[in-house]
Parts: sequence; C-alpha cells; structure tokens
Amino acid sequence: MKMIRLLSCALLAAACCAAQAQQAPSTGAGQAFPSRPLRIVVPFPPGGTSDILSRLIGPKLTEKWGQSVVVESRPGAAGAIGAEVVAKSAPDGYTLVLSDLGVLVILPVLYPKTPYSVNDFASITTISYSPHLLCVHPNVPVTTVPQLIALAKQRPGALNYASSPAGAPYLAGLQFAHRTGIKWEYITGRGGAQSIMDVMTGQADVLFNGMLATLPPVKSGKLRLIAVTSEKRHPSLPDTPAVAEFLPGFLTGSWQGILAPARTPPEIVSMLNAELARVLFSPDMKARLQAQGADPIGTPSAESTKFLRDELDRFTKLVKETGYKAQ
Repeated sequence: MKMIRLLSCALLAAACCAAQAQQAPSTGAGQAFPSRPLRIVVPFPPGGTSDILSRLIGPKLTEKWGQSVVVESRPGAAGAIGAEVVAKSAPDGYTLVLSDLGVLVILPVLYPKTPYSVNDFASITTISYSPHLLCVHPNVPVTTVPQLIALAKQRPGALNYASSPAGAPYLAGLQFAHRTGIKWEYITGRGGAQSIMDVMTGQADVLFNGMLATLPPVKSGKLRLIAVTSEKRHPSLPDTPAVAEFLPGFLTGSWQGILAPARTPPEIVSMLNAELARVLFSPDMKARLQAQGADPIGTPSAESTKFLRDELDRFTKLVKETGYKAQ
C-alpha cells in the first residue's frame, strides 16, 4: 500500500540521515551552505497544517545551522501565489515551499493555466502524512458515516461542504460525494484554517481536513468527529472508524512536502533532505507529531518526486471520472 511504501522509505531516510548530515555542500561562491537565513514560504494563511509544520521545523534547523529560518505566509489563489514565488526564486536552496502536495498536483489539474507545474520544483522530501478528519458542526444530526450519507441523500444539495477552492480536502469531498452518490454545496475559503472556522461557526456543515490542524477543535467540542481517512483506524483515535470501513479503499489525507526551485544543486537538495530527516525523526519531534496525528515520513528526494507524479496521475483520473469542471 502507498502508506506502507512511504513509511518504509522513511525508515531508510532515518538510517541514512546521520551520515549525510555531516556533509556541508558549498555554494557556487565556495561558501558552506547555509551561509545566510533561509525562507520557508507557506502558501496558505497562518493556522493550517503547513503553517504548523513550518513553525515546528524552522527552529530545529536554526539550532543546527545557526542561521535564521523565516516562515513567510503567502496565501492567495488556493496556494498558487506562494508556490509560484518559490518556483521563480533563485535555485540556491535559500527559498523553499512547505505545502500540502495538492497545491503542486491538484491545482495544475483543475486549472490548466496554473503558472507552474511539478517540473518547476526540486522535491526535497515528503515530510508527513496526516489523515483527514471527517467532521460536522455539532448541530448536524449525524454521528456516523452511514448517517451522513443518508442525511445528504434526504436533502440533496442542502449540506454545505467547507474547503479551500482546490487541494486535497476539496478532492476528498469530491471523491466522497462521487463514491456515495450524494450532492452538497462547496463553500470555499482561503485554506484549512478558514474551513475549520466556517464549520465551527455554522457557516458550513461538514469538512475533510488535515488531522494536525483539525484535532484541537474536535477535542474542545467545537467540531464533531465522524471518521478518519487513513487506511485503517488511526492509533491516536482508536475508537474513531475509518471511512474505508464503509467505503473500501477510501484513502485521503494531508501529505505535506517541502520543495525548492527546479535546478537547485543536487548536493544542496541532499543536504536539506538529510537535515529534515534528522529533525523529523528526532525523538521529541516524532513524538510531538504523532501525538497530533501526523506520521513523519522523510522520504529521499527521488521517492518524493515519484510520489508527486503518482499523485498527479491519480487526481487527473479522479477529475476525469467525476467530470468536474473548475469554476
């Protein structure tokens, strides 16, 4: 399975990172990398999964390098603005993007005029996988997946589904509706944090969103948790069923990756990959991520690149099957 393959690669990355981290590549000017502050661009508003991960990882890199790692939020156009900033930046390793991989593989499928493609990036690593949580506003009278499906069928188009205009949560809702034959209205915001707020405040009824950002309002009672979208029940939520228990093979989630502009020197990509693996598999970071429902992955660059292209093919097929046309 996809998750098994990714997690197997993660073990390989963790085993190799210590040796790789000792190698300090040089820039074209002969300076050791990094010799100045780095910038991680997050193409969404603060508060979402990508932003949370960036602010966890940045300080760890700063501790090792003695160079500041600045997290810069550049939201807009469903993530395309921030991603384009990085795609057009100098390929020197100092400007990176950390994002749900949907920005890189879903937007170009839904919007052919998106000003970049996967070929404009050098994939450093797939950072983590966080299953989506299927949640509803507490006033929605359902507690299970079958009840949600039945309600949506009783009231075609009456339920409002919150998500960003494009991305993995949007496609999760599209896939769920396609598999179950239901219809709901899509209420699109500026990112995962906005979608959570829309459901919490009752402006929307239901959402799929990354576990890392969505679990806190579930625990506080502001959202009602229905199911998770991992292959099976998640260890941190053993009493919560997987959607796949009702819809076999249903697998969605927030695969977060970090990328540099294309043509970034391979030695810098390798060094960044090793450092990120070291950070992700440090005992405190690993425990912190897993406690919040995110599994560290840390794949080698080549494996992350293959994953991107496989996801591009998968979403291209889904959009074709559903007949979805972006507005």
